[in-house]
Amino acid sequence: MIKLVYCFRKRSDMSGAAFLHYWQNVHTPLGTAMPGIRRLIQSRTVRHDSDPFPPAYDGMVEIWFDDWDALGRARVSREWALSTDDEANFIEPGSAAYFITEERTVLDSGKN
Repeated sequence: MIKLVYCFRKRSDMSGAAFLHYWQNVHTPLGTAMPGIRRLIQSRTVRHDSDPFPPAYDGMVEIWFDDWDALGRARVSREWALSTDDEANFIEPGSAAYFITEERTVLDSGKN
């Protein structure tokens, strides 16, 4: 199993609410339509008054695939292209960080 991780900032001309609405209600159906996805997790930045550091990103997506071949098939799909093209509607250009990982669980207490 491999995981693609994608971090990004919202477009500077969007409010946080507009960003979140677009990401969840317009963009998400494009992303979940990509072939071969086993799991997709979205994480949005939250702030607490006690945190002295500003967040580097407004959102993160984790997408799991069975293997490199599954990721490769997704990358050349029409659905991937549509999802990528749509990013300009809510993601700040040049703000994305992207990497692929092999996950290793160090601790899983089973508590949520």
